[in-house]
Amino acid sequence: MAAHRKPRQRSLGGHTARTAATIALAGAATASAFDGTGYAEPQLSPAQVKAEADKLYEQAEVATEKYNGVKEKADKAERRLDALRDEAARRTERLNSARDALGSVAAAQYRSGGLDPAVQLMLSSDPKQYLDAAAITERAGSRQAAAVERVRKQLREIEQLRGAAHVELTSLKSRQTELKRHRETVTTKLTEARRLLSRLTDAQRAQLDTAGGAGHASRSAVRDLGPASLSAATAEAPTSRAAAAVSYAYAKLGSPYVWGATGPDAFDCSGLAQAAYRSAGISLPRTTYAQIDTGRRVSRAELLPGDLVFFYSGISHVGIYVGHGQMIHAPNPTAPVRLAPIDEMPFAGATRVG
Repeated sequence: MAAHRKPRQRSLGGHTARTAATIALAGAATASAFDGTGYAEPQLSPAQVKAEADKLYEQAEVATEKYNGVKEKADKAERRLDALRDEAARRTERLNSARDALGSVAAAQYRSGGLDPAVQLMLSSDPKQYLDAAAITERAGSRQAAAVERVRKQLREIEQLRGAAHVELTSLKSRQTELKRHRETVTTKLTEARRLLSRLTDAQRAQLDTAGGAGHASRSAVRDLGPASLSAATAEAPTSRAAAAVSYAYAKLGSPYVWGATGPDAFDCSGLAQAAYRSAGISLPRTTYAQIDTGRRVSRAELLPGDLVFFYSGISHVGIYVGHGQMIHAPNPTAPVRLAPIDEMPFAGATRVG
């Protein structure tokens, strides 16, 4: 039998040692990359940080408008589902009443229906009264047949209602899944934008705000312009409803931006436009890409106070024009509802709805 010998250990020398050292260094580098000690984010200037954050806010607003549109459809589907369920319940109650009535008639017939009509006529003490009763019974039988047919019809209608309710429920669940996806997109973009802006010092933020000029005018800045700013805007508005929408927008200066909000104390961009015109008695769609198709399109040169102005190629932002190249809008979570120049963003179109 061959002897079992322990293999001889080879020393880590030459090429083997160099390979081991390389692997060790690579492992250390990998570990440092994962624990953050060997990785540094690129240094961006304050202006670059703001530009990146603005891009993220724009992407979040696109997702917000999609969320708003889907939510509007989900709310309608839910209302239709509730209406179908209520109608099915009402018809089921009527069906049960009709069934009870038919059951009572059937029981009465069973109790008195054992004799042949001719025998009943012979045994009757008053044949005339019997014949009159028989005629009534025949008419009652016709009414009973009609009642049975009504019950059958009610059953068919209830089944149709239940089928329609099932379709609406499926649609609602699909919308809710879509809502969740858009909500997650918005939350991710807003979180990343806040993370970027947190790298700026207070002094850098103040410098960027100052560079923004009129684009960052808030309620106090509008007060500094004097009461004529609002009165001039309403006086130049093409209709009383447009003037009312402008007045509402001025009254909401300084209100916080909250995505998905339509007032009265917080707004997103399309929510502010919708609320302003709601106060003037005009119902606008919920989303920017639907609002731009409401009313009459106007060119930039034709703008008057109260016109809705839209921005970006995807029509993802809207403001309310107030004259002199300015609008009131809800920008993003970093700023409240404010006065800003329409040149602040890429102009995409305008519509007059008042």
